[in-house]
Amino acid sequence: MDTAGRYRQFAATEARGNSPSYERLSSAVSGDPGLLALIDELPPPKRQPNLLLGAVRFLGGPIDDESAFRDWTARHWPRVRATVLERRTQTNEPGRCAALLPVLARLPQPLALIEVGASAGLCLYPDRYRYLYRHGDVVTALGPADSPVVLECLTTGSGSGAPPGGDRGGAVVPEPVRLPEIAWRAGVDLNPLDVTDPQDVRWLESLVWPEQHQRLARLRGAVRIARAEPPELVRGDLNGTIRELVAAAPAGATPVVFHSAVIAYLTPDERESFAATMRELACPWISNEGPGVLPEVDRRLPDVPATEHLLFTLALNERPLARTGPHGQSLEWLPSGG
Repeated sequence: MDTAGRYRQFAATEARGNSPSYERLSSAVSGDPGLLALIDELPPPKRQPNLLLGAVRFLGGPIDDESAFRDWTARHWPRVRATVLERRTQTNEPGRCAALLPVLARLPQPLALIEVGASAGLCLYPDRYRYLYRHGDVVTALGPADSPVVLECLTTGSGSGAPPGGDRGGAVVPEPVRLPEIAWRAGVDLNPLDVTDPQDVRWLESLVWPEQHQRLARLRGAVRIARAEPPELVRGDLNGTIRELVAAAPAGATPVVFHSAVIAYLTPDERESFAATMRELACPWISNEGPGVLPEVDRRLPDVPATEHLLFTLALNERPLARTGPHGQSLEWLPSGG
């Protein structure tokens, strides 16, 4: 797909219904030959709409008017280009902890959390957030009542992948029954972001889409939590560091490797290398990725049609458990996979 088509598709399938501003801007970019020519000078991985739009916002460019956006971006292209080349789409969405928590809660405790593609490490604090799980008319609250981060998650289904839950009028509600006990937190990223660095935090905020005010407030609350106890983040390639991180987990804690919306950025060979390493390490491995990213997970998916097209698959050691909203807003528990 050429760049114009990529921006049109982004506007129609991702921004529509989620960000009117990004829908308008992406459509405008797709019809601007001059701007498309500049974008096409970038390496292919750097042409993604999220990255360009985030860079313009990071630099203070206008986003309220399509014409002003196109003119500003063209005039300031050297700065935009430098930011795009320097930065990555390291969206650090703490909301995804709502999807991860039910699996973390049923593993042997305490846990040594290891996140690959950790960005600023905000998903390493699942025990510090407040959760509201809604299953039908039943809402289950979990986590510190005074947490600055409140995560709401709609749960459906009660397949064998679901963790044990409560009995509500004869229906099994697949909800976590406790918070995980975290003994150690660590992560790896090609370019770790520092929650104590105002520029890094500004970049994280620039990656939150303009109309998503609740996500922005969630991010800021998570940053406050992380600043009180900054995570241990290692700079490096996940395939080159994962063995060392697992080996560094403290004795008596269960090492758990997890990731969400990360493996898609690897080449197919790199993905298979990572999967092979995880099979060999044989520690709990939680993946939360889009379709087509982990072939073995896709192969074992039960034949249940997805209710939405932009869903991830939550899996434990390549066994599919649920389909999840990309920001942890929903959990659709699956019947037994293969």
